[in-house]
This record gives sequence, C-alpha cells and structure tokens, in this order.
Amino acid sequence: MRYWWVNQNQTYRHEIAGGYLWSPKRTRNGRVNPFYEFMKEVTAGDVIFSFSDTRIPAVGRAISGAYEAPKPLEFGQVGAYWELVGWRIDVEFVELERRIRPSEHIDRLRPYLPNRYSPLQPNGNGLQAVYLTELGELLAAQLIDLIGTEARAVVQGWRIGEGTVSRVLVGQAQWEEHQLEELRTSTLSETSKQALALARRGQGLFRARVAAVEKRCRVTGIENLEYLRASHTKPWRDASNEERLDGENGLLLSPDVDHLFDRGLISFEDSGRAIISPVADLVAVEQLGLKEALSRDVGSFSAGQKRYLEYHRENIFLEAKVNRA
Repeated sequence: MRYWWVNQNQTYRHEIAGGYLWSPKRTRNGRVNPFYEFMKEVTAGDVIFSFSDTRIPAVGRAISGAYEAPKPLEFGQVGAYWELVGWRIDVEFVELERRIRPSEHIDRLRPYLPNRYSPLQPNGNGLQAVYLTELGELLAAQLIDLIGTEARAVVQGWRIGEGTVSRVLVGQAQWEEHQLEELRTSTLSETSKQALALARRGQGLFRARVAAVEKRCRVTGIENLEYLRASHTKPWRDASNEERLDGENGLLLSPDVDHLFDRGLISFEDSGRAIISPVADLVAVEQLGLKEALSRDVGSFSAGQKRYLEYHRENIFLEAKVNRA
C-alpha cells in the first residue's frame, strides 16, 4: 500500500462526487509532468488524501489502477487546454467532518516533507503545480493522526471489493462503444465500417494482417492461431482508422499475455526486452507461469512495430517517468 496526495482545487466537487481522479497525460506543451506521471503507479488499495481550498476535506482508497479515459464532460471549461484523453483512477472517497489545514500543523509535518515532489511549501501552503504526488509512510502517519478516527477507519477498514477490474473494462468499453457509434454514422463504406468494427475485437482483416507479420506469441512461443489474440499495440480507441487495420500495429499474444499488455502491465523495448510495470502483481505473473518467459528476449521488431511500441511505452505502460534521485 502506498500513500498519495492530490490537489483538487479545480476539480474537487466533480471528482469526489464521481469517485475518480483524472489527469491529462502531458502538459499543454506536450511535456512530461511528474505529477501526471504518478497516476500510472497508483494501485487498488492505495490511500489518497484530497487537498482543496487549503484543507484536507476527504480521504479515499483507490479501487483501480490508472487507465486511459476521456476528459470528464462535467469538467466543462475547467482545464480547457488539457488533453482530451488522459489517466483515470476510480476511488472510494470519504468526505471528512474534521478537515485539517496542513499549514496550521506545518511544524509537525515539515520534517517529513520530501525534498523532491513535495505536496506542500515549507510554510504549509499548497503548490499549484502539483496534481498527484506520493507521500512517505511517516508523513502519511502524521496526517492520519491529525485527522483522527475518520482517516484511520478508511485506512484500516477498507477491503478491495469485487468488480475492481470490471469497472475499468466497462469504462473503456463504453468509450469504445461511443466511437463505434460515430463509426456507424460516418460516410465510410459498409465494408470499411465492418472491417474497423471487427478490428476492435482483434478479428477480421486486422487479425489477418497481424498474422502476416507475427507467427507466434513472442512470450509463450505458442504458434497455434486458435490460442492467440491479435492485440493492438496502439489501442483501437486511440488509433486512426488506418492504424486500426495496420498489421504492424499488433502482436499475436496468448490471452494472459494479452491482458497484461493491454492493461499496460508489460511492454517491450525496441531491442526485444520485455519490461514489467512496477504496479504489476509479480506473484500473479509467476503463478501465470510467465516470470521466466518475460525474462527472455522476445526477438526483433520492424521499424513500423517500433513506432507503435514507442506509443505503448509512453501512453499505455504503467510506469511513472520521474527523476527519483
């Protein structure tokens, strides 16, 4: 379990009521922002302290890891310059009766503030540039103690409920269904519409084109196509129509490997080295029988495949690109 601090001055009422966090992936200039990158390392069960209007009005527990999602419509003109697709984390928030103001307790908190990516200024005021940042256990313990019983109840009494993963899948499915509806009403030919709709499920023309490039699951070595899925490297929801049908935008993967790849829990370097997300459950990976397989080189990729893999590593793979020194 890890502890996080989220600044919600602009989005508090939407995110608390909706039960989520949402951030863009990049700044308006397309630059990496560590306070957005941290979204990728939250896992179900992590504790999140909400900071808004100089106080901590809510504490929550993540009920999902980060996943791609469109900017919430309820944000309206808030963050009008933000990207339209970002990271979402589902959260169970509890609004507090005792809403402490950190600046009033800064002498107690200051010794535990991190040197890098601190949630607060030395005087206890908030930092506008911060969205999400990690808290050390000692700082989190101080906050829990200051808030009291309500915070301890959230931290100690929460259990991961059923349907944690299904909420992610349902959310993304609804997003893709909206895109499918736009596709159905487009001016494309019926043949093109059908090919693109089938590609969403890894079927039809897309599957045939991937099979012309890939001959086996690169991780498990399985060659029988009946046991393999054609998985988009750049997800269907993010891709142009041309990319949705591009055979180089796909890999043939065994179902378990496909799940890990699709959720951003694994990816591949251009060199052929498999990489595992820091939020992946390594015990589960070993129980799936994939630990050794993922330690081996999976082979070289074409130039086209490398282009899509770069997108996957930058936009899907769950690892924060931050300087931890």
